[in-house]
Amino acid sequence: MTRRVTVVSLLTAMIATLLAPPAGAAPRYRNYVSLGDSFVSGPFIPLQRLDPLSCFKSTQNYPSALARRLGIANFTDISCGGAQTKDMAGVQSGVPGQSVPQFSALEADTDLVTISIGGNDIGFSDIILTCAGKSVLDPGGAPCRANYGDSLSQRVAATAPKVAEVLRGIKQRSPNARIVVVGYLRILPPAGGCWPVVPISRGDVPYLDDVQRQLNAMLGAQARAAGATFVNPYDISLGRDTCAAPWDKWVEGIIPTSPAFPVHPNAGGMAAVGAQVAAALAGTESAGV
Repeated sequence: MTRRVTVVSLLTAMIATLLAPPAGAAPRYRNYVSLGDSFVSGPFIPLQRLDPLSCFKSTQNYPSALARRLGIANFTDISCGGAQTKDMAGVQSGVPGQSVPQFSALEADTDLVTISIGGNDIGFSDIILTCAGKSVLDPGGAPCRANYGDSLSQRVAATAPKVAEVLRGIKQRSPNARIVVVGYLRILPPAGGCWPVVPISRGDVPYLDDVQRQLNAMLGAQARAAGATFVNPYDISLGRDTCAAPWDKWVEGIIPTSPAFPVHPNAGGMAAVGAQVAAALAGTESAGV
């Protein structure tokens, strides 16, 4: 009798070991909500969702890739192109069909939230357009830096308390959720550039790259202060920026070579970010700084 009990106990232990998740595997999440702007939604990346079409959400964006990777059935992607921090608790204006704040998707039982936000608060799209226009008359100089000076750093600093408020809002609505703040993929190389393919003056490339590093650093600081996880795709995207070869780039240039909105992630970039977030959730990847 004792021998039979011992054998049964051993078999039970073996089965339990086989069924247990491997060490470092991401925990299982049941209710996942994705918040954020167009670096989340994935404009023009096939296939575009219709809920609403004006938010330009792709079925191949990084939250969708993450949900598939983790096997999350209850997944809500309420990200929307053009979103700012104010659109988390308020209704985003000028977007037909987006009639509720992004926070409306958060529930008490939401256990995973990812968010990328802040780029539109500093006006990054308008900055790129302005700098591109100024590059025409001075492609080897730094007309953009001369125009903006330290004001872009000031915009980043002014956005920090807004991001902090957003993270507090998430915690209030979903107190048990794992919150992951996701930074922005690298848009430009550290120096040099590729004018006129990406029409940013040579001296403005490191200037704008530094602004993006400041933005990601601010997001990381706010995430850590809120007890959230920070994932920084900037760190993994060296050589994958808008100046990279078409088969290497994760962010498209002014004239995209893959289906994506100009100066936004393509499907490859989204897949890479999704994998990086999954690794961070599993504890197998450094979240970045």
